Amino acid sequence: MIVIVYLLGAVALLYIYLKWTFSFWQRKGFPSTVGTIPFGALDSVRRNKRSFGLAIYDMYLSTTKPFLGIYLTLRPALLVRDAQLVHDMMVKDFASFHDRGVYVDEKHDPLSANLFSMEGKSWKTMRTKLTPSFTSGKLKGMFGTAEDVADKMLAHLNAKIQQSGTVEIDVKNLMSCFVIDIIASTIFGLDVDSFSQPDNDLRRISKAVTQNTAKNILRGTTSFLYPGVEKIFNRLGWKLDGVEDMRQLVHHTISMREKSKVERRDLMQLLLQLRNTGEVSKDDSIWSAKATVDTFKALSKDNVAAQLFLFFVAGYETTASTAAFTLYELAQNPDVLAKLLDDINQSLAKHNGVLNYDAIQDMKYLELCIMETTRKYPALPILNRMCNQDYPLPNSNLVLKKGTEIIISLLGMHRDGEYFPDPLSYQPERFTEEHKNYNPIAYMPFGVGPRQCIAARMGKLNVKIALTKILTNYNLETRQQKREIEFTVYGVPLLSKGGVPIKLSKKK
Repeated sequence: MIVIVYLLGAVALLYIYLKWTFSFWQRKGFPSTVGTIPFGALDSVRRNKRSFGLAIYDMYLSTTKPFLGIYLTLRPALLVRDAQLVHDMMVKDFASFHDRGVYVDEKHDPLSANLFSMEGKSWKTMRTKLTPSFTSGKLKGMFGTAEDVADKMLAHLNAKIQQSGTVEIDVKNLMSCFVIDIIASTIFGLDVDSFSQPDNDLRRISKAVTQNTAKNILRGTTSFLYPGVEKIFNRLGWKLDGVEDMRQLVHHTISMREKSKVERRDLMQLLLQLRNTGEVSKDDSIWSAKATVDTFKALSKDNVAAQLFLFFVAGYETTASTAAFTLYELAQNPDVLAKLLDDINQSLAKHNGVLNYDAIQDMKYLELCIMETTRKYPALPILNRMCNQDYPLPNSNLVLKKGTEIIISLLGMHRDGEYFPDPLSYQPERFTEEHKNYNPIAYMPFGVGPRQCIAARMGKLNVKIALTKILTNYNLETRQQKREIEFTVYGVPLLSKGGVPIKLSKKK
């Protein structure tokens, strides 16, 4: 009998706890939606109906209010829909929203201390130190390495096309191989060929980190929503798959390079320069990583590994998808394709037929196409911030309390007809002054403000190299009937369901 009493008491306490938790926004006076207890806005994710980003997109579509209180399982979060308010939070009022509120443990888990997760002064210091790594001069220095990888991609495609003349290929998989090799070369300084050796170490690590396993789903959830729980997991020694492999790879590469004193023009070299001298040189012609003081190390090997791992994870999926989605839209919009080909040909003619960094910069319509792709398919469909101090919401008597999570649906804003008329239509011209028909305040594919993506220019450059190489060597078979891409129900980035098939044939 006493067991039943205890059981009923536990059920009653659980009921009271859930009712109290899921009345948070109502008690604060905010417009809100409860969703299904205990999963809240993420119930469709739990049922394998939507990905995380698409579930937040559904919340965006469920209201027209400037903000909406939602629940990410047991954690209240404020979904901010108003583009001006989003912009103010991340730019003008950055001091109130300078952290993301995700898992980081610099002391006990240095691999977690990357630029994405770091907080406060630690983040600001690291951001300042890394910024000179992505200047135009540094990217120009890495251009040749990236182009060599693109030529490997062409050789791979030529081998396929020679067999049949025309080939239908999953350009998402093709671009994934391209990006893995780009990252291997320009970030890690490794010679990898994912086209001929798809089971190389970096591809294997990538699959381990991104595969849809119960462990990865759980750890991704705790890292984002319950950082305190994630800290316990790591303190107990429960490591994520692929992370230790990445750590060992970086340690080995650093040791080999410091021992052999090899100097390459890649991001690894710049981080070694930072490690050994305390700064990345602002002189774009200086790539030496020779230590100024033998015993001085501004960064540990794990510090270097943490940043490289971030650039790997953040750059891999987003860059590959942006390139693939652009090709898909070009195949469905022959008028856009014709204008882009003309833009590319004119730029190459201006540079004597040579593809180089300056030629790429002259391709203005290509830039518009990338802007429109990242508008329609933002690399990450959501942004998040943590409220670091009480914040009065404009045009209301409501105050956002310190410790509240903010979530932004980039996919929602970028596909909102209020900000981008006819949002599903692929219109690169919408970004020109002549045909401007969008609200610039709502366009933030790489974030905005001090915490916007530091490597966005590098990612866009690699996309442009891949697209230029493909479009100058192959014909795209255009589709008569337009069809929108379907997305999978897994992961945070927008992942295409069934790949991105495109038909290519060799140009004569």
